[in-house]
Amino acid sequence: MPTIQFSDLSKHSKQVAATAERFHRVHVKRRDGEDLFLSTARYDRQREETADIAARMIAALLASDEGALAVLHTLPAVFPWVRHLTEEETREFVQELVDATRDAVDLDVHATLHRVIVEWRATARILADPVLTEQLTRSLPEEDHGEVTAP
Repeated sequence: MPTIQFSDLSKHSKQVAATAERFHRVHVKRRDGEDLFLSTARYDRQREETADIAARMIAALLASDEGALAVLHTLPAVFPWVRHLTEEETREFVQELVDATRDAVDLDVHATLHRVIVEWRATARILADPVLTEQLTRSLPEEDHGEVTAP
């Protein structure tokens, strides 16, 4: 994927558009803000369709016991860290993953999918470290320090 500077977008817009049509996607670097991606509408629709098909296939697999078992067996190939989760936690992760994928497709909300993966990976990281697991799961003192007010 080609990369251009943001200033080139306004100075050479026809050339940038031609590059986007040829490569389907262009990375636009910015100095004073988050980088952008410029893509053709067709390419964007194809990416959405790919995500939709993948989400529907996973949801359909999970609808049967055999399919759910297949998903659970293949999950470590995609997310190796799931080996640190319990069976119940893994099932919960898969359900949240499917729900978040559907949100990405149906609602065009992608942050939820990213959050689900980041949060479950963090949980696995804690569970992989016995010292950290012990520290975070030990009982708290029975002292009541009163109501916590909202910030």
